[in-house]
Amino acid sequence: MKKKGIITSFLVRLKFSAQMAANGITSNLLRTFLTVLGIAIGVAAVVSLMGIGEGARQAVVAQFESLGQNVILVKSNFDEYNFEMEDARDLQDRVDNIQLTTPVVYTKADIRWRRDDSELEILGVNNNYPAIRDHQVASGNFFTSLHAKQRAPVVVLGYNVGVSLLNGRSPVGQTMKINGMNYRIIGVLSPKGEGNGDGIDDKIIIPYTSALRITEEKNIKEIWAKCDTTIDVDLSMVQLGRIFNNKIKGTVITPPGSEEQPNPGEGGDKGIIDGGMNQDSEIEEPTEEPIEETNVFKKGEEPITITSLNQLVQQADQANRIMTVLLGGIAAVSLLVGGIGIMNIMLVAVTERTSEIGVRRALGAKQEDLLIQFLLEAIYVSIIGCIVGIALGAWAIRIVSSYGLEAALNAKSIKIAIGVALSSGLLFGVYPAINASSLPPVEALKR
Repeated sequence: MKKKGIITSFLVRLKFSAQMAANGITSNLLRTFLTVLGIAIGVAAVVSLMGIGEGARQAVVAQFESLGQNVILVKSNFDEYNFEMEDARDLQDRVDNIQLTTPVVYTKADIRWRRDDSELEILGVNNNYPAIRDHQVASGNFFTSLHAKQRAPVVVLGYNVGVSLLNGRSPVGQTMKINGMNYRIIGVLSPKGEGNGDGIDDKIIIPYTSALRITEEKNIKEIWAKCDTTIDVDLSMVQLGRIFNNKIKGTVITPPGSEEQPNPGEGGDKGIIDGGMNQDSEIEEPTEEPIEETNVFKKGEEPITITSLNQLVQQADQANRIMTVLLGGIAAVSLLVGGIGIMNIMLVAVTERTSEIGVRRALGAKQEDLLIQFLLEAIYVSIIGCIVGIALGAWAIRIVSSYGLEAALNAKSIKIAIGVALSSGLLFGVYPAINASSLPPVEALKR
């Protein structure tokens, strides 16, 4: 019973202290408003800046993910070494974890649609493109391996291109000219969205063999490969590195400008006297320095780049997370300023309410009662500031998004802002609360 009475007494005193704390912050609304404003600005800054950082992170990650999952890019960095068309099929046979491959050709061409002329980017691939890039066909069909083998004049349009031709109606079955040659439209890809899929919505796709005919080349400079899982991607990259390392290890690259120069003594007027020398004098021909040929691996250069889109997604995600944390840290400084504001204003409040403190002590209020009261005042102000700040931050994110910038309301940023605001309010409210509770009753009544 005694223990129960102690608990009941404490709860009653706590309730009374909470009521006194509420009266304290409402007795001077201007002072409370200024304190709340400092906290609200800090919380709004944290929520909005971290929201902008999170939006940027999501946008970058979405752009990379729109290129396909578990995709490996194999690209040649030297004109002296290109891939043959059969290399893509050979990689699929030699590396067990690679399920699909496609040669890739990038080019541009003049496009004529009825009476309109324009220039569009062209992507040359094989029939595996939809599965490799996780890109479905919205209308019609994608071309087959037979189309690629026969260099068939067929074309699949990016979504924006397909929509623009007939004002939204499907152009499948129509004909367009590419570099003066008729190509039959057999499909339109589904939309990837602005900035996603490497801008595929504004491109057209044809068989890579037809693209090579446009570029007038026989070899390719890029290959895409598809695996089932992330683990398969890592294993395949190791195998691909060994394959190409062995294949081009002996490749010798002649430095630019090392072509054999004509002998100065050959051609032209052979009887010219140089520097007053007699024609019969023997002119020593300059000795030609041997041209040193350098192996690309010895120079430390990378003739072949093997990249995983999964790695690019992880790197972009990590970089943007760091940026978000930095933005949040910068914004948290304003919360620190708001906490200092709480301490300053509460110190003033303690001075102004000295007589009130003395009366409460004289009526039997204990030191911990006054400590709880002033701590609750600091917490009240922090909570109100958090609510207002979150609302302001969400409003700021909405405004940023309306201007086309990427921003997202992040639950993590809200938790961080609330935690920092309450912590700073409690931390900076302790000292004024201790000062208030430490005043002797007689001394307080004298003031």
